[in-house]
Amino acid sequence: MAPGGIMNKEEIEPRIACLKYDTGHPATSNAELRGSPLRKAATPSPGNPGKQSASNMQDLLDCPVCFTIMYPPIFQCPNGHALCSSCRARVKNSCPICRGELGNIRCLALEKIGESVELPCKYQSMGCCDIFPYYSKPRHEKNCKYRPYNCPYAGAECPVTGDIPLLVKHLRSEHKVDMHDGCTFNHRYVKSDPREIDNATWMLTVFNCFGRQFCLHFETFLLGTSPVYMAFLRFMGTEDEAREYSYSLEVGGNGRKLTWQGVPRSIQDSHQKVRDSQDGLIIHRNLALFFSGGERQELKLKVSGRIWKEQ
Repeated sequence: MAPGGIMNKEEIEPRIACLKYDTGHPATSNAELRGSPLRKAATPSPGNPGKQSASNMQDLLDCPVCFTIMYPPIFQCPNGHALCSSCRARVKNSCPICRGELGNIRCLALEKIGESVELPCKYQSMGCCDIFPYYSKPRHEKNCKYRPYNCPYAGAECPVTGDIPLLVKHLRSEHKVDMHDGCTFNHRYVKSDPREIDNATWMLTVFNCFGRQFCLHFETFLLGTSPVYMAFLRFMGTEDEAREYSYSLEVGGNGRKLTWQGVPRSIQDSHQKVRDSQDGLIIHRNLALFFSGGERQELKLKVSGRIWKEQ
């Protein structure tokens, strides 16, 4: 090994050549799971799990700080200690291994090695037995059917995660969420002081439709300096599954109406992310008060909607 702990070409090539794939069960020593609340012993599942990853190669790609797989750009200190770009930004340009200055040195050797590696899904311990090429792994994990979902309840950040049946039970028992059957709905929202922005998030409503669950959100917030009301739908499932459905929302009054049609967002996208993207029915406060009628002293809105499945 060269001075400073940096491997030269003659040392790397034999190391790569000697790595062989296992032929047994999926590896259980996935460093990505270290320190994770999801960590547990992997249980072999029936079916064809595909090729196994080279565990020694995977260890080379583990970030020594966060223990997740490193993806380009991968950086190294002058002594050859590598870490991921996210951790590099957190360690204030000081190598966590030798305390040397990191600078902007790219670890091109590791980035090149990654192109030839196949790795298990990080949700292996949850039941996913598939193996993926290095660059395909993050895309799969984003929509992996074994990926646990975060609780979709809006308000205080709820730390509960799990599969859909667990979250439905949790929403009903812990958050007292209203559950409705059917693919059409009419909801009425009333607020005595429409000037109040804080604490103006209405309770989440869940609809059972086509054997799946959909979350209706309605709340107010500041869009720039303008107070607005927003209604949107989230799907309790993956992003790919959500695209199989569409929905419409309608609100109005005084002979006028405002409509919205869109695709529900997966609860894999956070409530905050969907709201900030403005992907839903947005009603400015003055228009909402006009819809409410009367002397514009109280908000009274009726939001109706429909969910359907695309062919």
